[in-house]
Amino acid sequence: MASRKRGVETPSPGDSFQTPGKRASVYRTQNSDVSQWGIEETCHYLRGEGLGEHETAFTDHKIIGAVLRDLKKDDLEKMGIKPVGDQLRILHSLRKLGQIEEGPQTNKVFNDPIHGHVELHPLLVKVIDTPQFQRLRNIKQLGGTYFVFPGASHNRFEHSIGVGFLAGQLVKALNEKQPELLITRRDILCVQIAGLCHDLGHGPFSHMFDAKFIPKARPDISWKHEKASLDMFDHLVEKNNLKPQMEQHGLVLPEDLDFIKELIAGPMDTNVDLQVVHTVSSITGDQGFMLMLCCQSSQWPYRGRSKDKSFLYEIVANKRNGIDMDKWDYFARDCHNLGIQNNSDYRRYLKFARVCEVDGEKLICTRDKEVGNLYDLFYTRICLHKRAYQHRVCTVIETMINEAFLKADEHFLVEGSGGKMFKLSTAIDDMEAYTKLTDSVFEQILHSSNPKLAEARQILQNILQRRLYKYLGQTQAKKPLKVTQVFVSLQHFKRRQCEIQNTIRLTLRSCTKWTYSTVGGQQKNCELSNCRVCVCSISLLAKDTINKWEAELAKSVPQVGKPSVTLLAKDFVVIQMDYGMKQENPIDSMRFYCKTDPTKAIPIRKHQVSKILPENFAEQLIRVYYKKTDGEGLGTAQKHFIQWCINKDFIKPQDGDVIAPELTPLKTSWSDGKEDDGGDDNLDCRRLNQKAVKSLFKDQA
Repeated sequence: MASRKRGVETPSPGDSFQTPGKRASVYRTQNSDVSQWGIEETCHYLRGEGLGEHETAFTDHKIIGAVLRDLKKDDLEKMGIKPVGDQLRILHSLRKLGQIEEGPQTNKVFNDPIHGHVELHPLLVKVIDTPQFQRLRNIKQLGGTYFVFPGASHNRFEHSIGVGFLAGQLVKALNEKQPELLITRRDILCVQIAGLCHDLGHGPFSHMFDAKFIPKARPDISWKHEKASLDMFDHLVEKNNLKPQMEQHGLVLPEDLDFIKELIAGPMDTNVDLQVVHTVSSITGDQGFMLMLCCQSSQWPYRGRSKDKSFLYEIVANKRNGIDMDKWDYFARDCHNLGIQNNSDYRRYLKFARVCEVDGEKLICTRDKEVGNLYDLFYTRICLHKRAYQHRVCTVIETMINEAFLKADEHFLVEGSGGKMFKLSTAIDDMEAYTKLTDSVFEQILHSSNPKLAEARQILQNILQRRLYKYLGQTQAKKPLKVTQVFVSLQHFKRRQCEIQNTIRLTLRSCTKWTYSTVGGQQKNCELSNCRVCVCSISLLAKDTINKWEAELAKSVPQVGKPSVTLLAKDFVVIQMDYGMKQENPIDSMRFYCKTDPTKAIPIRKHQVSKILPENFAEQLIRVYYKKTDGEGLGTAQKHFIQWCINKDFIKPQDGDVIAPELTPLKTSWSDGKEDDGGDDNLDCRRLNQKAVKSLFKDQA
């Protein structure tokens, strides 16, 4: 027996005793990209893992890094490695390639009110400790909502840390449960950095800046904060010289930089996923339309990772169904700070998340029993919109802040690169200038002595002293409102991508007549240079429509009574809000797995879950405000609003009978309580459900 024991080296008298520690893998001294290893580097790794006796087998069969992590037990047996114990040792060692630590390192711990003690990698801390990221400390997560909800004082800074942490938790959980996914340390770091940096591009008062201010200040461009996030991320990396540190921690540049940006904003390769923005008013005859052409290809549109890592693109910003770590964090964080109950549980999602293959792509799925938790997630979203994000006072305060910024735009300048001065609206073109734009713009305008900022100052002063525009009421159109932005998908099966781009541009210049097919509308088709065009989704309400409505409000003189005040279009503010999933059930895009077969992904439709789930998943609201504060004018404006709703055949405002009892009886459908709800196709179904519920309770009684 003694002969079978391993020899033990006796330390020399001069050697001091050392506590055994983790064995440092030779992998750290090699190229961190395993796929680039040759035979020698592979053997070098085996020696470092104590598997040197199998070098010959790996050399004879020319096993290189590109196939190293794909080896299975059968492959090892074919290579002549017969003992089961040796096979398991090799497979265990190869599995660690995606999880190897860099050696002793000091993670930083943040005490977060939502997630508890959050531990972050040193590279993430390097990103956090930059002026570009620290800027997020001064941008409110919920913009003007803080003026209504005193607890909504949280900022983009802590939200970004939360998303970075949750993104890391999810990808690590997937790696632990499914090592066959071959998630590497690089993948984990990139996903965490993307979560951390996904909101770098937000401007003052968050969504107010990109959803309200920029569209009015610069209507000629299409700009979203996601684009600014990519620009700011590039600026952050360059300005703080982070590339050497990224490489030191094992990232491969520029591949991983592209991957991080794709995780934030989607595909960047325009040769694979063609995007051409062109105003086609000469074709459609409608100056309000913006056409976005996207060539859908069977090619994988991402450069950062191959198709077998497609699930990684669903962690930070899920373009498929919107269920991602960004939402899980801000729902939990916003509910906590607003004092609103959060009905969804992100911890269960992390626990049951699993990757399954669906139509050739690997997607993140969850257990079938978790479908209720996901419906709770979107119910929480609706509650937050109705009770906080779209609160009638929050909405008007952000509208007033936006008006102040628009009046200050020409006269409020910030210094950018090379000493060049930029306006509020043009600072987005220079990240050096944009870094200086935070919520502090509000105070800078408020305390400025510049006479050119007097109008903007007065509006902000009115906000602080609660001299707000007066709320007249809320209504809805019976049918979806006309919109301006049309997203068009384009398929071409014969020509190469670069030829498609040239063809489209030439066609748009020469074509004077075309037809198209609308979803849920009139069906029309045409061929533009062998490319089929179809409108596949819609978004924004026409600016001209808003102006037209404000003019109509002024002209909507009540049919009963004689108003003592003459109102003008400029006295009204109309705000149209659209939130939800564009009438689509987001859960329909989710896939689930069962306990009996966790590898098979299945859809679960709404009718399979419950009969009392919502029929619609989007809502359009129209709110009207009166800019003046005089009592007599306010009463007249309220009656104008009710008359306007009658003229437009909109839904009856909830308080219509209170503010204009002499007008509401004039509309028959309002007075008899049988108002049409817009010709909903699901109306009969809902009525049947209501009868079933009544019958149920009747039987129980």
